[in-house]
Amino acid sequence: MEEYIVIMRLDLLTKAAQPSPEQMEGYMKQYHDWVGGIAAQNKFSGGKGLSVEGKVLKFNDVMTDGPFVEIKESVAGFIIIKAASLDEAVEMAQGCPILKGEGNSVEVRKIISVHES
Repeated sequence: MEEYIVIMRLDLLTKAAQPSPEQMEGYMKQYHDWVGGIAAQNKFSGGKGLSVEGKVLKFNDVMTDGPFVEIKESVAGFIIIKAASLDEAVEMAQGCPILKGEGNSVEVRKIISVHES
């Protein structure tokens, strides 16, 4: 089994795009059910949500507030899963409830090490 990162992107900035507390509760239940299904297969390695605060560092000592580029879609969090192939990892990621929101996306990438010789 290889490890894959599932990066979840959605609009964290636009006020109108933010769910109500009730909607958020429903979304979190869907999310936990989805992750629970992956964990039940012993294919969940962990994950984290990300704060909306941060800094972006760029070439020539340029620094900007926030982790946001010139788009509304921001990385909200990620999970790491185990899969036999990219196709299997994509199949698991297709169940992510974030994909139910217009403009949201999920990126799946194999984790490789650049630190091992």
